[in-house]
This record gives sequence, structure tokens and C-alpha cells, in this order.
Amino acid sequence: MQTLVMKAALAELPQLDLLAVAKDGFEALAFLRQQLQSGDGSLPDVILLDLSMPNMDGFEVLAEVKSVPLLRRIPVVVFSTSGDQEDVDRAYEEGANSYVLKPARLDDLKQSLELVATYWSAATRLPTHTPMSV
Repeated sequence: MQTLVMKAALAELPQLDLLAVAKDGFEALAFLRQQLQSGDGSLPDVILLDLSMPNMDGFEVLAEVKSVPLLRRIPVVVFSTSGDQEDVDRAYEEGANSYVLKPARLDDLKQSLELVATYWSAATRLPTHTPMSV
């Protein structure tokens, strides 16, 4: 149910070209691995990550994403109902680029997602998906 609400809210944002919505951490990582293996450059520009996912929590997904050189360059926005400072601190320690509290009301959720989408699509410069030469 929660995945469907997020997917519907994200689909209404014209700034986003939604690649995928995963129902759990395993599915999210499987999608990212598949995109890496395809080699067609279709990695996401930004990952919106919930901490409370079944089977594999967001912290585990974040750690895995940040351990893979081509994936670690992708900004990860943690979008969570947890306002616990320990969760916020841990997310940043694990490599999150932003931490946003997920509102409970659908209208507030849409507004928050719109702000996040506008920021990451219009106000920032994103890295390329290929590693830079050093």
C-alpha cells in the first residue's frame, strides 16, 4: 500500500523521469545491479530511499549503494518517517546526501516530494555515471 501511494505521488511530478519504485531493499538493489550490468547508462540520477523497508532496511541498502564505485556517485535522499536524531546521524554517516522527514498526510507528502524533486532536478548539478579519471 505504501509503495503504491509513493509511486502515485512520484508519478505526478513532471520534473522526474521515474525509473523504478522498489517494494523492498532486495528489489532496489537488484534493480540497480541490473542497470549496472546493462551498461546502457540508465542509472538513476537520484535515489529516494525509505529507511523502513521489508526484508532489508534502508541503512543496508545505503551501505551497499555507497560500496559500489559507480553507484556511490548517485545522490541518495533518505525519505523517512523517523525523526530520531540517531537515524539522521547514521544515514549521513552511511553516505546519505539528504535526509527528509516523510509527512503522514498525502497532500503534505506530495508537497515534500515536489520540493525534493525540484531541488535535485533544477537546483543542483549531478555527477556523470562514469568514474572520472584521476
